[in-house]
Amino acid sequence: MRAYNFSAGPAVLPEEVLKEAAAELVDYKGTGMSIMEMSHRGKDYSAVHDECIANIKELLNIPAGYSVLFMTGGASTQFPLIPMNLLGKDQTADYTNSGAWAKKAIEAAKMLGNVNIAADCGKEIPTRVPRLDELKLTDGAAYLHITSNETISGAQWKEFPKHDCLIADMSSDILSRPLNVADFGLIYAGAQKNLGPAGITLVIIKDELAEKCPETVPTIFRYKTHIDENSLYNTVPTFPVYMLCLVTRWLKAKGGLEGMQKINVEKAAKLYDAIDSSGFYKGTAVPEFRSDMNVTWRLPTEELEELFIKEASKQNLKTLKGHRSVGGIRASIYNAFPSEGIDALIAFMKEFEAKNG
Repeated sequence: MRAYNFSAGPAVLPEEVLKEAAAELVDYKGTGMSIMEMSHRGKDYSAVHDECIANIKELLNIPAGYSVLFMTGGASTQFPLIPMNLLGKDQTADYTNSGAWAKKAIEAAKMLGNVNIAADCGKEIPTRVPRLDELKLTDGAAYLHITSNETISGAQWKEFPKHDCLIADMSSDILSRPLNVADFGLIYAGAQKNLGPAGITLVIIKDELAEKCPETVPTIFRYKTHIDENSLYNTVPTFPVYMLCLVTRWLKAKGGLEGMQKINVEKAAKLYDAIDSSGFYKGTAVPEFRSDMNVTWRLPTEELEELFIKEASKQNLKTLKGHRSVGGIRASIYNAFPSEGIDALIAFMKEFEAKNG
């Protein structure tokens, strides 16, 4: 029996995708080889690579003038690559600080150029993202960087700011809802939360931005290099791309991002309602910013939280412990998390409250 896996990442994958990958693992489509053993420039892998890019463009309705890239190093590598490529010598970059991941992006950028903190929720115990009217933007800033969903606090941007060059770390909510990609200059996301297994980072970039990169940046660290080489300048992690391709097919079969958003909103609303109606559990994120991907809450004592996590695990409800920096409980319910897992968690929560409330 598969566990209900609430891990924040690496995270749950669609069971259908896992079964298809398992069936093809040793012999991919009669080739006598696993796709992991194939050349990244061979025709069998190339067909998967190109389909994956086409599926992402279709799902997000990406306009002309943007490229879809598969890079490595996770979102953490994008933190310095963005200012290396896009922050000119005498320019300033605006960043919003909404929690741990935004702070890491800020720290990396400060090593490479001028940074203005346009809004700072990091001064608080993270429970929200900035409000649009809080932003103090720099005239002529090279870009504005946001983190669309903070996995630790469970807070999410519901409306995005307007900017000439908006950059978003969407590692934990990419492909969970429709987006107007034309409103962004660059979007990036580590795969291991909502896209597939760890190993690749999805980058969607406006092509004209890549032209701004200084010539002093080494070739492999330039976005333009990866655009020109279709993400094949060096050996791409082929198996994670293959898995992402299967996930994009699964998403299309689920009704695309509109269909996925409906499912995600319903899952999250059901769980938040169980928290709010109990009187025993207390949600931690400000309600207007509550994430549909990462639901966070507390119990009356840390001892009860430890017992909750232990007892939940016995019921096959796994990885509910909150991040070590904030404690509490966290249920990460990404695209692939099944609705019946929400029902099982809510049933356990009611039972636990009846025994310990």
